[in-house]
Amino acid sequence: MKTESAYPNLDFLIHSYFNEDFDLWGDNVPEIVSCFKKESDKALHKLVMEEIDRFKSDHSGNLNENFDAIYGLYVDPEPWGYTIASFLDELKRLLSE
Repeated sequence: MKTESAYPNLDFLIHSYFNEDFDLWGDNVPEIVSCFKKESDKALHKLVMEEIDRFKSDHSGNLNENFDAIYGLYVDPEPWGYTIASFLDELKRLLSE
């Protein structure tokens, strides 16, 4: 039985926009987030930002391991020059603009 995610909106962003076909939405993180923002409303952006904060808080002792376990099949921030923490911070910053 599949358990419900504690981060459904963050899941949606990463699973839908940062998957193997990410280049359909952009060539870099700002472009991909910009596309997401155009295709969704501000309420969803706020929910994703809240879930980013909660994810970081929930996994503060082992952020990298938990991010890799949950999202590693969808996105690897390192090739884009991010750590996992800086990637999440960048998502939040871009969503807040």
